[in-house]
Amino acid sequence: MPVSELLNAQRNDPSFPDVWEELNWRGLVHVSTDAAGLKELLAGDPIVFYCGFDPTAPSLHLGNLVQLIVMRRLQLAGHHPLGLVGGSTGLIGDPRPTAERTLNTRETVAEWVGYLRGQIERFLSFEGDNPARMVNNLDWTAPLSAIDFLREVGKHFRVGTMLKKDAVAARLNSEAGISYTEFSYQILQGMDFLELYRTYGCVLQTGGSDQWGNLTSGTDLIHRAEGVSVHAIGTPLITNSDGTKFGKSEGNAIWLDAEMCSPYAFYQFWLNTDDADVIARLKVFTFLHRDEIERLEAVVRDEPFRREAQKVLAREATALVHGAEATDAVIAASEALFGQGELDALDASTLAAAVEELPQARLPETATVVQALVETGLSTSLSDARRAIGQGGVSLNNRKVTDDEQTLEGAALAGGRAVLRRGKKTLAGLVIAGE
Repeated sequence: MPVSELLNAQRNDPSFPDVWEELNWRGLVHVSTDAAGLKELLAGDPIVFYCGFDPTAPSLHLGNLVQLIVMRRLQLAGHHPLGLVGGSTGLIGDPRPTAERTLNTRETVAEWVGYLRGQIERFLSFEGDNPARMVNNLDWTAPLSAIDFLREVGKHFRVGTMLKKDAVAARLNSEAGISYTEFSYQILQGMDFLELYRTYGCVLQTGGSDQWGNLTSGTDLIHRAEGVSVHAIGTPLITNSDGTKFGKSEGNAIWLDAEMCSPYAFYQFWLNTDDADVIARLKVFTFLHRDEIERLEAVVRDEPFRREAQKVLAREATALVHGAEATDAVIAASEALFGQGELDALDASTLAAAVEELPQARLPETATVVQALVETGLSTSLSDARRAIGQGGVSLNNRKVTDDEQTLEGAALAGGRAVLRRGKKTLAGLVIAGE
């Protein structure tokens, strides 16, 4: 399904009286300015709102996806989104809790601005009565001299208030301290909100709750400089039910770029969601309506072995980020790996991504299946491997192995890959090299 078709199929849930109620039900509001005022504002005439994304990496990740979904829901409610890519703030980076960021080159940041802009544009509609607009804060920051910046913007900030911001306070109390460069980040983000207010009439900024100090820098600046009140919404930091950080896999973020996290790996991430977390994830990361989510909640409670909620979540989230065609391909691969489809029908890239997620070994085609079982760790010894074959519990590319002298010759599928399975669910990948 093309991006335009996917966007056209998205709807907010009509069972809620307004988008503010739906955002709260989905757990997307952790902190905000005046809640009653926001409810009234979002239920009224269309407003302009924005969310900023800094190019500190060549791709957005799952934390950014939360913001993109919030933006799309506000757009579906009739409001006008501004997607800001931080060509200037990305040159600095917001303060991390522990240490200074490594400053990337101007060329790298400019390149990443293009990548992020392309990703953001896939989640918003640029047509209709309330089309999205993309902006880059380098456009209004670069022409500003240091003296003008201090006179026109810096004078509205109080150092005492800036020192109390959580990110700044954490760094001041650390051994690393904080540089003036990163200390100034909140002023730059506040200036963004002021610029967008003056240029577009923007009255709402959304972002993660860990950015709350930066969000309120903008609301405070506009109040001081323009004498008006504007709003901010901080979404919760998504964590698992056991308190661990969400969206991390062996220390690496789950990226939205298919080259950095394959659609197959992305799908498997969601498929492995714990029962205790899956309903909350469905609320945040899908456009399913309340009645369907409540139905799935009952299934998780009464028939958790079906894993239906996880399958729906994986399908919906993967289609949202990578599209329906890629999602169909990874579902086919997932099923084929476990004997419910033909592996040789998979395209090379999907098969390679699937094999990459498995324990694997590289072997010549003259190697035996027995050797492959040991090399991949599916068997503890050659005798254990022969015994497994004798018991009928081994398959190569979903075809049962009956001869313990069988080699890997002719087993290579697309890209020279093959799949070895012991039992029903223990898999390994093979990269087969010719002699």
